[in-house]
Amino acid sequence: MEIKTTGVAGTLESSDIQIMVSEGNNGIEIDLDSEVKKAYGDEIEKVITETLTKYGLTNVKVKATDKGALDCVIKARTLAAAQRATETSDKPELEVL
Repeated sequence: MEIKTTGVAGTLESSDIQIMVSEGNNGIEIDLDSEVKKAYGDEIEKVITETLTKYGLTNVKVKATDKGALDCVIKARTLAAAQRATETSDKPELEVL
């Protein structure tokens, strides 16, 4: 799977997460900004990494701004951003979730 553009999904509202996916070259690199990073940062990064890996992306830069999102929201936003970045939004692969 090839990243063609920068994909963004989510908002900066409470209980949401904004995910920005762009082309990378050193595996999956995550820049996480979260008020709960100390307690949940590893889990948030794990969910993002697993979702991108299931989707078939291995060289990706991710900028994530978390506002207290649940895992299901993190997965959905990550998948949406990845599909927008690969320009495959018209062919959703919901089994990734």
